[in-house]
Amino acid sequence: MMNKTMPNTVITAAHLAQAMNYTQYRELIDTLLAENKTTGTDHSEAMVDYTRMNAQRMRRVEKTTLLDDELVELMLRVQNKMIWVIVTEAWCGDAAQTVPAIVKIADASPLIDVKLLLRDEHLEVIDAYLTNGGRSIPKLIVLDAETMEELGTWGPRPAAAQELFMDMKARNVPYNEFVEKLHGWYGKDRSKALLQEFKQLIPQWGRLQPIEEQPMERL
Repeated sequence: MMNKTMPNTVITAAHLAQAMNYTQYRELIDTLLAENKTTGTDHSEAMVDYTRMNAQRMRRVEKTTLLDDELVELMLRVQNKMIWVIVTEAWCGDAAQTVPAIVKIADASPLIDVKLLLRDEHLEVIDAYLTNGGRSIPKLIVLDAETMEELGTWGPRPAAAQELFMDMKARNVPYNEFVEKLHGWYGKDRSKALLQEFKQLIPQWGRLQPIEEQPMERL
């Protein structure tokens, strides 16, 4: 069932074969940083500095993102196998703040497989999932693992962060202030907004086992 593209997604089995898991993604970033490089073709000092800062952000998010019992229980009720494809880049600050949390959510279900694609190596994918006409990342595309049917998308940031982003963009806030305020929001939020959004999205994407049918040890 995975040898062709379904009508509602551009992602193919070939894309998935080229994709990385989260561990491989983190290892790639560390390897590139050791060579003063980042993902993509722009290895300028500024881009490498962004990536180095993002590696620190990812480590922090990995440590501080905590799934509450409600979300864990929800993930354990998922009955259909899904593939969560995340389009990302190492130099992207929003990706650093959200991808580790998304992976942690997915890891709470044994039926979800996470695949990461680098945006600039797969422009045909991101161009099918533009945000306000731009190639904003990260972008999560949720697929049924059996049919490759698209079940939904998320990204590039939690709704509250996107609202802040759009407001600052409309007011032409200077770049340094823009970055400081946006990442300040992420630091204070500690993934809470993202986790809440996924509580609403999981029932839309997944087939859930009714609560009354769950084993007693889960209740």
